[in-house]
Amino acid sequence: MASPPNRLGPWLLAGLTLAASLPGTIPSASAHEGRKRLAAANALVSGDAPIQPRPAAQAARTQGIAKGPYYVDFRARTAASWGHAFVWYGKTSERAVEVAGLTPAGDTFAYVLGHLTWVPSETGASYGDLDPEYLTASYRVYLSEPDAKRVFAYIKKLQASSPVWNAETSNCTAFIGSIASFMGLKVPLRWLRPENYVNSLKEMNGGRQMVRLSSE
Repeated sequence: MASPPNRLGPWLLAGLTLAASLPGTIPSASAHEGRKRLAAANALVSGDAPIQPRPAAQAARTQGIAKGPYYVDFRARTAASWGHAFVWYGKTSERAVEVAGLTPAGDTFAYVLGHLTWVPSETGASYGDLDPEYLTASYRVYLSEPDAKRVFAYIKKLQASSPVWNAETSNCTAFIGSIASFMGLKVPLRWLRPENYVNSLKEMNGGRQMVRLSSE
C-alpha cells in the first residue's frame, strides 16, 4: 500500500534530494531508446560476419564441458546507486540476444517513488544492458532445445505478469531469481546488490554450466 499523503511528501523530498546528489547515476534513457539500442545491437551482431569463438568458449570445448545450443546469462551492471540485474538469453550460434529485466517505467521520480510504493514497470532492455563497459557480473548456463523452449516461454510469461516495480519486493534481483528458480537453480536472497547476487548465484550452484529441467 502507498503511504498516506501527509507522510509521503517528506520521504519524496528526501529521496529526490538524494537522487540529485548522485548526478549521472540514474539512467535517464526512455523505453524507446532502450528498444532502439537493442535493435541496433541485434542488427550489428546478426550480420554476415563469421562468429569468432570467445576464449572462454574455446577453453570449455578443450576441457570437454558439455553445453547446450541455448543459454540464459544472468548479468549485473552499474546503475543508479545500487546496480541492475537482468538476463540475456538466446541461441549460442546466433549473436542476437533477447534481454529481460525489471525496472521502473520512467526516470528519476519513478525510481525514487518505487522505494516507497509500487510503480509501473518495464521488463525489456534498459539503458546499459548491452554495453560491456557497464557489466559487473555474469553467470551463463546452457540448455537443450526442449528445456530452452520452456525457460524462454517462462521468461515471456514473467515479463507479462510483472506490471509493477518496488525496490524492496518486486525488484530486479527477485525477477531474475524467479527465472533461476524455474530452471532448478539455488537462489540467494533478493536484497543483495545485483553484482553480489549474480556472483552468489554462481557460487551457490557450483558454477555449473549445463542445466537440465526436471520432467513435467
